[in-house]
Amino acid sequence: MPVSRPSIYECAGGQEAFLKLAAAHHERCLQDPVLEHPFSHPGHPRHVERLGNYWAEVFGGPPLYSRSSDGQSGMLTLHSGIEADDDLGARFLACFLHAIDDARLPEDLDLRRALRSYMEWATDDVHTYNPKGSIVPADLAVPRWSWDGLQGDPSAA
Repeated sequence: MPVSRPSIYECAGGQEAFLKLAAAHHERCLQDPVLEHPFSHPGHPRHVERLGNYWAEVFGGPPLYSRSSDGQSGMLTLHSGIEADDDLGARFLACFLHAIDDARLPEDLDLRRALRSYMEWATDDVHTYNPKGSIVPADLAVPRWSWDGLQGDPSAA
């Protein structure tokens, strides 16, 4: 009988791990000379908590982000049309990868590969809405990421 592996959410350490990851990532972005500008401006007063909830949901946790926000479409709309420099995604990814260590997530190589592959996909996805005038479809579902990558079609809410 095959042994099932816990979700990425469980392997990472659950909700608390993703809240720590979001806080560490936010701090890393504040230290980056390019990312510092957007991350230092006041946004949602609970940005870090919402980010942690978002990532937790993506990786198999409860739908806390979806229940308390405008969902995937709202997140993409917030980041759309900003005509960001092409290296913004790479900088965001680098901060994320360092934040994994800062948050003391497990050293599990499969976990770290899964987190990285998600963030590579996510930064590419956000970048598709980078041009001025980009229209984000309504009612996009928060993506779900497993050990096998993207699950289902995020355009189907």
